[in-house]
Amino acid sequence: MLIRLEPRRQHSQAMVYLSPVLAIILTLMAGMVIFSIMGKDPLRALHTFFILPVNNIYGITELFVKATPLVIIAIGLAMGFRANVWNIGAEGQLTMGAIFGGGLALLFHDSTSVFLLPAMLVMGALGGAFWAAIPAWLRTRFNANEILTSLMLTYVGVLVLSYLVHGPWRSPDGFNFPESRPFPAAALLPVIYDGTRVHLGSLIALLAVVGGWILLSKSVIGFQLRVVGKAPQAARHVGFRQKRMVWFTLLLSGGLAGLAGLFEVAGPIGQLQPQISPGYGFTAIIVAFLGRLHPVGILFGGLIMALTYLGGELAQIMMGLPNAVTGLFQGILLFFLLACDVLTKYRVRFGSAAPKGRAA
Repeated sequence: MLIRLEPRRQHSQAMVYLSPVLAIILTLMAGMVIFSIMGKDPLRALHTFFILPVNNIYGITELFVKATPLVIIAIGLAMGFRANVWNIGAEGQLTMGAIFGGGLALLFHDSTSVFLLPAMLVMGALGGAFWAAIPAWLRTRFNANEILTSLMLTYVGVLVLSYLVHGPWRSPDGFNFPESRPFPAAALLPVIYDGTRVHLGSLIALLAVVGGWILLSKSVIGFQLRVVGKAPQAARHVGFRQKRMVWFTLLLSGGLAGLAGLFEVAGPIGQLQPQISPGYGFTAIIVAFLGRLHPVGILFGGLIMALTYLGGELAQIMMGLPNAVTGLFQGILLFFLLACDVLTKYRVRFGSAAPKGRAA
């Protein structure tokens, strides 16, 4: 007996957009089973994980703080994914953006200029784009797989940051801790709601959503991205250059990831540290697919994934759950999302293998 997947002649368009909702429901059900196995009250655990973090104004603003880098990075990744350009190294590009932009803040650590923060934003985007340009060049010059090259460069970027904060950029007043000196006030993102940590980057994330929607829906480049991704042969026939799309999408996604990294060090953190991200660059991949590679969907997907970070932290404090529970929920959600997508386009068939020479 064999189990095989048979393509559906016509799959439901409604299910394409409902499958993320179904995946979330299945994730919650699986979470209840897991919490029960761990000896925890599943209803209390889910309440702690998904309700308590946002039951007050401060919690809601923290949700925006966590969602900001996820949404910004996922917008850029979605552009590439639509064109079959798979940037998996956004975490490294985020790190390099923090290094480039943060390095400028450290160079002018006594500055009070209003131009310092805008210059840091530019440097952060350039840092991420520079790191993404390496796999772009390797792909277009040597046909190297951008999945592998961008992913491996992530660990190089993290090691560069570690070297800097342990060595030349370590704070002279930091009691030998591996961290840079705190950024000056002119290098910090302004808080947009007093008493919270929500900053200007959250508004820029909303602008990225609008800009991404305009790019995909109203521009020639967006049309080219869709054609290159869905029909590469036809794209070449009409003169769309795939190499140009590789450069465009990787530089765009890298620049946005670098900007997100700058937002982290110029926002909630306020300095360079060995670890500036809990894995936003990787989680943003889930956000992109949870949002159906559409900017508006990515906004909601980013809020959902940000809630898993807040819920995981609260579950550790209130219920003694391990830190890995956050990654567990994110992994389960990705599994169910992919499973729902597959079953939307294919049906499962049971039966023996077809005899040789006959169509299955």
